[in-house]
Amino acid sequence: MRSVALACLEDMKAEDTVEIDLVGRTSLADAMIITSGRSQRHVGSIADKVIQEFKTRGFGNPRVEGLPACDWVLIDAGDLLVHVFRPEVRHFYNLEKIWGADRPADRLAG
Repeated sequence: MRSVALACLEDMKAEDTVEIDLVGRTSLADAMIITSGRSQRHVGSIADKVIQEFKTRGFGNPRVEGLPACDWVLIDAGDLLVHVFRPEVRHFYNLEKIWGADRPADRLAG
């Protein structure tokens, strides 16, 4: 599923694509992909392509949020989350900082 999403993003000329491994960090998903489109139209087109390709490849119907506004579209495909942002919205929410590899490991009090 990751390779399908990444191929779609490359085909649609998505920008600054980052993949974050979430295994062992959360039960939400195994991986998160964060990418940007240049405009609302570009964000919507990228999201549409990923959604259609998931359906075509038999991954089912992902849950989708934000498609009407196209500032930030979240595609929840179960084990994979795909976030497609306009650059200024991506900068504001800064998910890479929250979920990125440079985040210190949570420590258990003991």
